[in-house]
Amino acid sequence: MQASDSPVRVLAGCLMALTLILTGAIAGFFYAYTSSVMRGLDAIPAAHAIVAMQGINATVRNWMFAPAFFGAPVAAIVTGALLGWRHHRTAALLMLLAAMIYLAGALLPTLLVNVPMNEALATVTVPADPQTADRLWRAYSGPWTWWNTLRTLFSFASVLVVGLAIFSSARR
Repeated sequence: MQASDSPVRVLAGCLMALTLILTGAIAGFFYAYTSSVMRGLDAIPAAHAIVAMQGINATVRNWMFAPAFFGAPVAAIVTGALLGWRHHRTAALLMLLAAMIYLAGALLPTLLVNVPMNEALATVTVPADPQTADRLWRAYSGPWTWWNTLRTLFSFASVLVVGLAIFSSARR
């Protein structure tokens, strides 16, 4: 290793750490919804759950959420490219695989399923009748949680592959 390569090595290490943090943050975000938020909303009267979820959905896209949601695959791709440039082929391919896993299993379902469901819920006027509100909430909550659980599993798979990439890079 040449002395001039040291800043690139440090940059690669920082990018690997950033990728791990971002993929871990978004996996934890999705996990929190499946393991607690949706369960909590399912435990309260449906009319309240609808209003609460409308509020959550209106505020979730913010400066704290965006870096993990959008940044995780970008960081993995950039890190993979840098690792490839440094001839860490296995680590580079693993980083790119982590990005593809996240894009296919978390980002796309979010854009194609969960966000449209959220947008539809946003237009709902909460029914005064508790049974109607309950049917509406159950029709939303079950499928939404199923898709969110899928996003959670794919996000954790992405974290695992990022970890394998870091391990592979360190072994070299």
